[in-house]
Amino acid sequence: MKKRVLIMGAAGRDFHNFNVVYRDNPDYEVVAFTATQIPGIDDKKYPAALAGKLYPNGIPIYPESDLDKLIAELNVDEVVFSYSDQPHITVMNKGSQVLADGADFTLLGPKSTQIKSSKPVVSICAVRTGSGKSQTSRAVVRALRAAGKKVVSIRHPMPYGDLAAQACQRFATYGDLDRYKCTIEEREEYEPHIDMGAVIYAGVDYEMILREAEKEADIIVWDGGNNDFSFYVPDLKITVADPLRAGHELSYHPGETNFRNADVIVINKVDSATPAQLMQVRQNMYRVNPGATLIEAASPVFVMDADVMRGKRVLVIEDGPTLTHGDMTYGAGYVAAIKYGAAEIVDPHPYAVGSIKATFEKYTQKMSILPAMGYSDEQIEDLRQTIEATPCDLVVMGTPIDLLRVMKLSKPCVRVTYELQEIGTPTISDVLKKARLI
Repeated sequence: MKKRVLIMGAAGRDFHNFNVVYRDNPDYEVVAFTATQIPGIDDKKYPAALAGKLYPNGIPIYPESDLDKLIAELNVDEVVFSYSDQPHITVMNKGSQVLADGADFTLLGPKSTQIKSSKPVVSICAVRTGSGKSQTSRAVVRALRAAGKKVVSIRHPMPYGDLAAQACQRFATYGDLDRYKCTIEEREEYEPHIDMGAVIYAGVDYEMILREAEKEADIIVWDGGNNDFSFYVPDLKITVADPLRAGHELSYHPGETNFRNADVIVINKVDSATPAQLMQVRQNMYRVNPGATLIEAASPVFVMDADVMRGKRVLVIEDGPTLTHGDMTYGAGYVAAIKYGAAEIVDPHPYAVGSIKATFEKYTQKMSILPAMGYSDEQIEDLRQTIEATPCDLVVMGTPIDLLRVMKLSKPCVRVTYELQEIGTPTISDVLKKARLI
């Protein structure tokens, strides 16, 4: 008898786990996916074009809120937990729920799910969303390119549209972002690579993506998402820790996995953290991964015209996932607004409309900042209307992209950017040399 499997996910790790473990495996029948975190994912299908010959009709995707009913009605034997950036207690709460319904509860690890590349792989992962992983990935790409290497980055999946059409995507120009109808969250990850003149791949089928990327690369950089671990077998594992959330490196799944198995741990934001926070992260590293190489780094903000903020009432917009399931209450835009003398940071809550209002109601951590949510055209319009309705003199865009590429605003805007700045030694280049990658 085939084991009947349900995969819990958020349109990323769940599809990868299916592709590499279950897709062509006759011992299992995946009867459903459940989805959470991302609006508009549930009530779809994982398409037959990606699901393989065992699933000619595709696989239905249901809301995670239906989990108990689905386990019973679909006679589920095993539930596979396949999404990231979750407190350990939440993972075990889900496990207890599944066990109470009579099914097995499974976590798939690197050995079962990582694909081997024919090229060297550097993985950059994190302990939490918003730790500074993307700027670390860019620093690695720059160091490798400076050494004459042809580098291709592959980003953790964010496929929220037509899954079959998004199986393998290559981004090298801003036109590619429009061609693939990227969401704001996708643009936040891809656009900075394009700004550098670099190539980045993403999509749904990560073996297909890897084989395409290998054709034009000397080295592959895995640019991880949330705090998930790499989809590929890494030759060098770099994990970014966030001292502003000290302790989370040992209390979130699967960020703790990344923290424990890293070759290199980058403690970022040392310019913002307190000595006590930095000491806690260092002590946790020495306790669970004493063999890791430690790099400490800052995340300085850059503004083209910083004086424009002085004395102004500003609306600050930040990276969406960092503020929502990342649990942060501010980011680079807020730091810049305070640093450069904004008179007031205007709270957008009273002016939020539609899905932006719903986001504030779902994620109740106190934040007087607007998350750049844009998973659909409708949500992008809700974001635009919220910005226009908020009474302010200036919009401070701390999100990694230029929002004016996806919407027109009547208000004056200023962009805030940030990059990794290593403090002392060793540096990113040092650890790449030690690993004989440059």
